[in-house]
Amino acid sequence: MNLVIGVGLRTGTPYAELQDLATTALHELAGEVRLVVTITGKENEPALQQLAAQLGAELRTFSNEELAEQPVPTPSAQVEQLKGTPSVAEAAVLATGAQLLIPKRQTPNATIAIGVQRAAGYDVRDRAVVQRVIAERRDVRRGFLDLPVDDATLGRVLEAAHRAPSVGLSQPWDFLVIRDLATRRKVHDLATAQRDAFAASLPEDRRAAFDGLKIAAILDTPLNLAVTCDPGRGGRHVLGRHADPRTTMFSAAIAIQNLWLAARAEGLGVGWVSFFEPGEVAAVLDLPAHVELVGYLCVGYVDEFAAAPELVRSGWAKRRPLSWAIHHEEWGRRDTSIVDDARQAAQNAVPATGQRVHVIVGGDASQLQQSDALVVDLRADRPPADFGVLWRPARTPAEAVEFGVEIARDLALQGVGHLAVQLDENSERAESLARGLQVGASACGLTHSTT
Repeated sequence: MNLVIGVGLRTGTPYAELQDLATTALHELAGEVRLVVTITGKENEPALQQLAAQLGAELRTFSNEELAEQPVPTPSAQVEQLKGTPSVAEAAVLATGAQLLIPKRQTPNATIAIGVQRAAGYDVRDRAVVQRVIAERRDVRRGFLDLPVDDATLGRVLEAAHRAPSVGLSQPWDFLVIRDLATRRKVHDLATAQRDAFAASLPEDRRAAFDGLKIAAILDTPLNLAVTCDPGRGGRHVLGRHADPRTTMFSAAIAIQNLWLAARAEGLGVGWVSFFEPGEVAAVLDLPAHVELVGYLCVGYVDEFAAAPELVRSGWAKRRPLSWAIHHEEWGRRDTSIVDDARQAAQNAVPATGQRVHVIVGGDASQLQQSDALVVDLRADRPPADFGVLWRPARTPAEAVEFGVEIARDLALQGVGHLAVQLDENSERAESLARGLQVGASACGLTHSTT
């Protein structure tokens, strides 16, 4: 094991005292000490330097602010008053990313704690950088600057994308860099046509909100990137692909995420354009027939990165809380009840704009003539794909209730203000799902009616 010793000590602590404390604790463990860590300002203590030298370990420090962020098992109010952190030894171990094995032990002048390093773990500062890049990544549509992206920067971003994991190490992606304005105009025209078609499909109130959204920056950026996937790359026996061919496309999508995060770290905005039919764009780009388009990205420097996604800032939608997505051991076993989750949706919901959804329980796609219709299909066989049809083959009435609450909860995050529930199937499952819609709507603060 690779061990970490966290040390807190008073100025002038005798080396013998610190050595005895550390040696006694280390006798309980088998491993090699790689790090000795403490609070900034103590790195010049002779006893600490001598301990690190004797153990052949690196000496590292963390600020009191970094130490104060660590969830230690035995905090001390006295230490917090003196040092600005409730722990030094334990917190220093945790700040390296290590797992605490021996909580703090004390002598009159020194305190130690010992942890084990887990492979490839980053310390608190590096973890904060990773989390920051993830949190600050944005799908950018506005604010691009008329500045070129140099080849070295683009190369680093594409290198990050190329390092993505892939099924069987097949690396099915390619990156087509597009700077030519005439080509980008053709792609822009395709996106505009799809935008108009989508707008025409929306209910009137939703269309008004959509009119204020920008869906692409194809002509606003110095370059576009088309990310493609070769589903057959690597031949017949690619490891891991035989049971689920979708893993090839998933691999290319992961490459795009790598690209996006690396671009954010470089100060580059990226916008993913999805308002077009892939085959039409492939024709404009003259892609080989066997290659599939996965993503079309607009890339360039921006004047700022917004604090929140544009769809949140505009009131179009809100992010789902993480708790909604976590199930324990079996589907539906959550930390909180589905109704409590729905009550949380009332706090997170987009302010109601009057948007009405007509939910037809037990219907089918033939009932989607109205733009506000949403069908819930309860049949065992999967219906043809249609965004207006939610396939929910509930196995029990209780599960049907849960599905109904979930549907209402998720619609609340999309700005829906009223659910008109129509029951088109005479069954216990259909009645249960309709009841779940009503419970979910009430919990989320939506108005609802039943026919």
